[in-house]
Amino acid sequence: MTEDADRHAMKMAKKKAARDKIMATKTDKKGLIIVHTGKGKGKSSAAFGMIFRCIAHGMKCAVVQFIKGGMECGERNLITERFGDVCEFYTMGEGFTWETQDKTRDIEMAQAAWEKSKELIRDPSNTMVLLDEINIAIRYDYVDIKEVVQFLVEEKPEMTHVVLTGRNAHDDLIEIADLVTEMELVKHPFRAGIKAQIGVEF
Repeated sequence: MTEDADRHAMKMAKKKAARDKIMATKTDKKGLIIVHTGKGKGKSSAAFGMIFRCIAHGMKCAVVQFIKGGMECGERNLITERFGDVCEFYTMGEGFTWETQDKTRDIEMAQAAWEKSKELIRDPSNTMVLLDEINIAIRYDYVDIKEVVQFLVEEKPEMTHVVLTGRNAHDDLIEIADLVTEMELVKHPFRAGIKAQIGVEF
């Protein structure tokens, strides 16, 4: 080894020892409340990545879509066609509220989605439940944030992970969450006149 390579090896050995010491203290396991929010793209995509990770491990999971019902969705197609035995998938919304233009119907659909979500979360055989775009339903007061928080705190099984996506996550939800990621928008092709494209947005 050269002198530079020797220095690098020693530096990395020290880092590894420090990292191993930290990791030795991380022994607890629990079902996490995970929030993906922010104006940037990737909130649902990241959440579906975790769902596919569960599927790959043969772990039972479920998805409830609160808003995107009227849109084509590659993840939904793949899961329902090939992995329906591992992952239940419920599309409860009928599109964004400016598309449906029927607030009463939107509220009914959001409430039905929340009831299905509670049913799936209560089932301890589900390792993970994704509530896609629930933050939007909460923001419009279609679903009561107090009820969501109380349910997650009091009724979620100890080892069940729940992932909640959508912009403008409520502060009360962020407070009880174990993991919160805010996607920051730096640049988006929509601003340059490029429409949503298959394989990227859906």
